[in-house]
Amino acid sequence: MTWKQIEATPPHITYLILSAFLVLYALFSSFIRNRLHLSEPPLATLAGIVFGPSGVGVIDPRRWGFEDGITQEIARLVVGVQVFAVGVELPKAYFTRHWKSVAIMIGPVMTFSWLVVALFVYLLLQTDVTTALIVSACLTPTDPVLAASVLTNSKFSNRIPKRVRNMLSAESACNDGTSFPFLYAGLFPLIADTASSAIKEWFLITMLWQCVFGLLLGAFIGVVSNRILRFSHGTKYIDESSFIAFYFLLAIFSVGVGSTLGSDDFLVAFGAGTAFSFDGWFRKETERAKLNDFIDLLLNSTMFVYFGATIPWSQFDSQNPVPQMTPRRLVALLVLILLFRRIPIVLALKRFIPDLKTYREALFAGHFGPMGVGALFLAIEARAQLETGTSVPTDRPPPHSPHKVAIETIRPVVSFIVLGSTMVHGLSVAAISVASHYSRKEGERAPLLGAEAGGLSGMIQEGGSGESGSSDSGGSDSEPRGS
Repeated sequence: MTWKQIEATPPHITYLILSAFLVLYALFSSFIRNRLHLSEPPLATLAGIVFGPSGVGVIDPRRWGFEDGITQEIARLVVGVQVFAVGVELPKAYFTRHWKSVAIMIGPVMTFSWLVVALFVYLLLQTDVTTALIVSACLTPTDPVLAASVLTNSKFSNRIPKRVRNMLSAESACNDGTSFPFLYAGLFPLIADTASSAIKEWFLITMLWQCVFGLLLGAFIGVVSNRILRFSHGTKYIDESSFIAFYFLLAIFSVGVGSTLGSDDFLVAFGAGTAFSFDGWFRKETERAKLNDFIDLLLNSTMFVYFGATIPWSQFDSQNPVPQMTPRRLVALLVLILLFRRIPIVLALKRFIPDLKTYREALFAGHFGPMGVGALFLAIEARAQLETGTSVPTDRPPPHSPHKVAIETIRPVVSFIVLGSTMVHGLSVAAISVASHYSRKEGERAPLLGAEAGGLSGMIQEGGSGESGSSDSGGSDSEPRGS
């Protein structure tokens, strides 16, 4: 007989389990990050799987009514805050010196990734071309949430040249927003009335309103907010706690403005963060606060627990309306995407990317293109457009939709690839650290496995903060190659 005072409802148990997981991780975070070389996302995803419907069954968001609409808004908030944070954390006036490297990564590299992933989806799952292009667009951008969990605040991240870390962070923050033209290039042929109207909407709405206007709007918000905060801080109108909170509130405000206006909220948030910290003042004032660590632990980890609990396992088989969607084909698709989505094109363009000095750095940059929360958001966006013709998803898709196969294909494929990417990219840090340890001669190895502190072999480490210098490569002082 249970004491009636106990209220072990699923939400209450979820609060307990989620907070317990985060508390345990926080207590051993330095050991997990710097000794085990593990990041939060794969561990949080595993926690979601274990306690989700396919495991213990305690965390079951769908049973609580958390359908695509709520998932979309959670993902929007998490990605929006993260891209804003990346914009703030980048070095002072970063894009005036490194624009060429980032432009190549979000231009030729993204285009190649979009086309090659679409080809794999088309051949392996035998979808039509437009469905393959839509799925591919969801998987094209690098996820800023997964990227931040590996590229910041760990001993491993310090072994990667700062210019490479900054380039990958900037790319991950930009390309979630710049993926919208790729997504709508696949959607408009299905939802537009004529080819001319599809081209018109793609150019006027997607390119100009969502992307160009969104980025300019974000920059305007960031500049004005910087000036207002400087004034308030200089006149002592704002206290220290509110000064820190302003960062988080401005990120949410940027997302809110972008989403309300139907613009690209991720580009609005990134533009706001970059412009807000363009002069480096706010970053310097809050350097000791470690705001990004707080975001990683609280928002990002919670999101991946949620993802782990909502993975559609039942759709990863031939019972799906797409008969070719079998576990074996999905695994093959994952392997092909991981090997060929970015690595070949980044290696081929290495000499045109100033921030990549060696082919080992290009190999790392090509490998490190994780797919995560941004892909989930884009998948829901695509489904909503096919279901309702708007960005608002419905809990009950129309049963006789002409796009039924595309609708039923997008979510399971994207979820499976995100799951695989979360595990592979999240655990690759440990694999690289172990490989680096055993690649050294026995007398040169660190006493503990993977505890080396020097730069990774084949990468050129530069002195200072990596922020100086007027060239696009950034920094003029150099150190010997890592070993």
